[in-house]
Amino acid sequence: MTDDRKPSPLELGLYAREEPSHRITGIEIAAIALTLLWLGAVFVLNRGNGAEGEGGFADGVLTALAILMPIALIWVAATAARTARGLREEAARLQASIDAMRAAYVDQQQRAALDLKPGVVEKLEELIEGQRQAAAAGAAPAVFSSLRALPPAEERAAVVPAATSPEAPQPGLALVTPAQKDPISVADFIKAMNFPENEHDKEGFRTLRRALEDRATERLIRASQDVLTLLSQDGIYMDDLRPDRARPEVWRRFAAGERGRAIAALGGIHDRSSLVLASGRMKKDPVFRDAAHHFLRHFDRTFMEFEKNASDAEIVALAGTRTARAFMLLGRVAGTFD
Repeated sequence: MTDDRKPSPLELGLYAREEPSHRITGIEIAAIALTLLWLGAVFVLNRGNGAEGEGGFADGVLTALAILMPIALIWVAATAARTARGLREEAARLQASIDAMRAAYVDQQQRAALDLKPGVVEKLEELIEGQRQAAAAGAAPAVFSSLRALPPAEERAAVVPAATSPEAPQPGLALVTPAQKDPISVADFIKAMNFPENEHDKEGFRTLRRALEDRATERLIRASQDVLTLLSQDGIYMDDLRPDRARPEVWRRFAAGERGRAIAALGGIHDRSSLVLASGRMKKDPVFRDAAHHFLRHFDRTFMEFEKNASDAEIVALAGTRTARAFMLLGRVAGTFD
């Protein structure tokens, strides 16, 4: 069956309207009327005064200027008014043209979505037929299932602290230290890695303070703060970067110790100016270089522990934080993914 419909012609509205380039408008008529009125007033005034004496050359020049200057001002104002009117009309025609082209583009996309290729239709029919045969044979459909059941992110520790060996008890100390708090949860750890959105983000500041109180994450948080501050001095902000997303299994390979091209997908930062600025400062600024390597080491160690307790969805959420973007940027500059 063929579609005999023809696309409707593009309606350009005001843009398709052809107007003559030279025509007298109300502006010119008003200017002519004012000019004639002024000349008439000058004629009446001169006639009323009569010829009281012959003036010199200077008087004649002043008289001519007094007559011609108002006329010149009238026509300058008329020209400006006509130019402004033409600009408004041109802007209206351009806007109508843009709206018409946008409507035509949307219509074209909708038509393309409806006109499926025969090959795609055949593939869909094959998939449907395969599902029917599997259902008839009693086979269960294939589904994705987690390898392990995990408790909620609010109840799991993001980084489990190192356990003390029971065979070697701690000797008694004279100083009394406050009780160690529970490890920060996975959900709070991810929020802390992104830092507060603004000065009104109370929840963000709460999770940040909680992460700074946790010994297992405090060093990474402070190292991340340092590099984010140094990067902002060059106008590099993590919110402006749009990295490519890497699959969770690539992050898990990184946690398992793989380096180089095997995890190159983690270096998803492609903003050329940010890479050039960070690379140049890495070479010339020893303070920046030490802070960057310090941050990369702590991110490496902390993520290795975080990966053991995190699901794939939580790893993806961590990869979208400002701290993870700083790792992608500095990792590319430092050659972690080469």
